Amino acid sequence: MEKIVTLNHDLPLLHFPNSRKPFSIPSPVLRFSSFNLRKKRPCLASSSETETKTVTVSESHDVVVENSTVGRRLLGLAAAVAVAVSSSIFCDSPALAESLTIAFPVSRAREVTTVQRTLVEAWGLIRETFVDPTFNHQDWDSKLQQTMVEMFPLRSADAAYGKLKAMLSTLGDPFTRLISPKEYQSFRIGSDGNLQGVGLFINSEPRTGHLVVMSCIEGSPADHAGIHEGEELVEINGEKLDGVDSEAAAQKLRGRVGTFVTIKLKSVNGSGTDSGIREVKLPRDYIKLSPISSAIIPHTTPDGRLAKTGYVKLTAFSQTAASDMENAVHEMENQDVQSYILDLRNNPGGLVKAGLDVAQLWLDGDETLVYTIDREGVTSINMINGHAVTHDPLVVLVNEGSASASEILAGALHDNGRAILVGNRTFGKGKIQSVTELNDGSALFVTVAKYLSPSLHEIDQVGIAPDVQCTTDMIDSLTGEILKKMNSSVPLLEADSCVMVAEHELETRRSNGTAS
Repeated sequence: MEKIVTLNHDLPLLHFPNSRKPFSIPSPVLRFSSFNLRKKRPCLASSSETETKTVTVSESHDVVVENSTVGRRLLGLAAAVAVAVSSSIFCDSPALAESLTIAFPVSRAREVTTVQRTLVEAWGLIRETFVDPTFNHQDWDSKLQQTMVEMFPLRSADAAYGKLKAMLSTLGDPFTRLISPKEYQSFRIGSDGNLQGVGLFINSEPRTGHLVVMSCIEGSPADHAGIHEGEELVEINGEKLDGVDSEAAAQKLRGRVGTFVTIKLKSVNGSGTDSGIREVKLPRDYIKLSPISSAIIPHTTPDGRLAKTGYVKLTAFSQTAASDMENAVHEMENQDVQSYILDLRNNPGGLVKAGLDVAQLWLDGDETLVYTIDREGVTSINMINGHAVTHDPLVVLVNEGSASASEILAGALHDNGRAILVGNRTFGKGKIQSVTELNDGSALFVTVAKYLSPSLHEIDQVGIAPDVQCTTDMIDSLTGEILKKMNSSVPLLEADSCVMVAEHELETRRSNGTAS
């Protein structure tokens, strides 16, 4: 049966035939990394079973990178010609194989026509993948018609994109959004690790929409300027950031090495009230996105023995995070380290697969790493025949800046009994986005699932509570230069109150003979 959505214009239609397969896209597609999931018992290893489907997971806020499956043929249309798209090209589920025809008049303004095509692409992808099948309790088909009517008389692309973004905002999900081609290119550059900027990790606070500093990259201009996590970014080069998303703000901060950017920050004091706005002028520089730093903390046990604790700080989940961590742990194992502290404080996330790969370095067997919930229900992601690099006791440090993939990793290690958590409640971002490059070079982020910890604990807007809390009197951002000087880094680590609490917990475990 075919459902028709039309704007009541007596115009010819271009109709794509029903198909349960996506269009073949000859153009290159951005992909970061992938793993296979099986319907019954998903795993992280390749499988030859016919039920296997491929999922690609990526990005600093947990996203799935896909190619667009609709709209690639909406090209070369003259003014006053209507376009129809069959929605069944999206899905491979018989229950969703419904033919939907969308008819709309093409704008006489060429740049608006481009946005109309983008609108159809975005609407269709959301229709088939958005985690909430009620679309925030609204008629999504009618929303397309309404937006097309509002877009048709416009004469500029900016105004048309404004209508498209307004449509997306009605979903009530700040993580489902569209970014411009220029912003998307910057996103890809940042993910590849080739970055010129000031070294700030920022995120949009879901409840307020304010841009908040999650952390500074060690040794970066922002780090040297003394910018702290929790400060609100309110202005860049004189432009207020009301309504500006994190990708757009990040683009404004990036630029050629040797240039400068002036920002304004609002800080909050201990009582929760504003403590004023300060202005900082930052030079742009090459930013090294090395995710791992490590040190060995020697100490004497109560019985007089020399013990060594390996400290590993993970600042982001990049493509090299797991391999870099494995190398660091192997090196410390060779130096007779007997316990470990994994520091995820102020780690805003990254590639989901990297978080899962890191978890496997510490776990054995077929443990469940995370549960995902999408339209099809609950799915577990499990290891297969995992072999941990080390079985030494482990403490994981977390705080309010630990988000997304950090929470997946912390939950996997905690709920499987491998580690205890020390610090403060985590950020609470438990949603996964897909990101699709559209025809015009823009990119659509769509929330396609949310995740739960292996013990089925809710994470989104809740966070993960630590087993042991610690104060943050002194949480040092150790620069690369300090870490290279082991004798200098150790006193700073030992002065970190949360590291001290972690060492106490590890000593307690050693004394009790408790294995992690």
